Amino acid sequence: MAVIENDQLKVTIDPKGAELTSLYHKKFDLEYLWNADPEIWAKHSPVLFPIVGTLKDNTYFHEEDRFEMGRHGFAREKDFVEEEKSATAVSFLLTSSDETKKIYPFDFEFRIQYELRKSQLNVTYEITNTDSDDLLFSVGGHPAFKLPLVAGTEYADYYLEFEKEESAERWPITSEGLIEIGSTPFLQNTRILPLKKELFQLDAIVFKELESTEVSIKSSKTPRGILFDFADFPYLGIWAVKGADFVCIEPWCGIADSVDTNQQLGDKEGINLLGPQEIFTRTWSVECK
Repeated sequence: MAVIENDQLKVTIDPKGAELTSLYHKKFDLEYLWNADPEIWAKHSPVLFPIVGTLKDNTYFHEEDRFEMGRHGFAREKDFVEEEKSATAVSFLLTSSDETKKIYPFDFEFRIQYELRKSQLNVTYEITNTDSDDLLFSVGGHPAFKLPLVAGTEYADYYLEFEKEESAERWPITSEGLIEIGSTPFLQNTRILPLKKELFQLDAIVFKELESTEVSIKSSKTPRGILFDFADFPYLGIWAVKGADFVCIEPWCGIADSVDTNQQLGDKEGINLLGPQEIFTRTWSVECK
């Protein structure tokens, strides 16, 4: 495990998947991340690469070749190399290999950097195309914040507050994990989404192109919460296992296949195209309050 800290936060990252496993505020004596209970959901904050969500039939095509890949890609199960480290920052590297190219035929370098600034954690994804052809990919985060955050409060005491008033559609997900063709009304001229476990009976709440670039977890029962910045990401997912004591705020550069996909990777919604030797960088951050 890699540990970085300052006078306010102590953060732990597992080299497997370069996964954030603890976000602890020293002064509040408070852990903000879900504990990855294996009986419920054995993850804290998996990284999604080189796809986000589910492929139709777990299959895609590229240049007439067929490939299979599971939900959210393979990076979360790979061992990253710790590349650089200081007291308050650390970076990890995953590179393409013969193994990855069996299911994803591209050469790449994928770096993840964690950096502390006062009570804020910045998480940066950097993808470098080391191939001689274009690189096609998606990338995203999946941090799970425990709820309730503090003793004496309940899950339903918390709510999400968006930076701006939203009238946003929800894009439903099928039982196969695919995005429906049409959206349904969800947020109506409001900044507030009350959190209740029933929200996730039909899987994640998926938003496209919100007006807001920040969202907070708040409660009238406690000043403890978070401010989450996803300005670099055009899609946002809100999710939890049914009945579980956490909520995931998921910033995505990419999205699951739609039900009417042609399964061509280059035509996939949310796919990013990176030319040879080009670098793609995106950052999300969470401030612990």
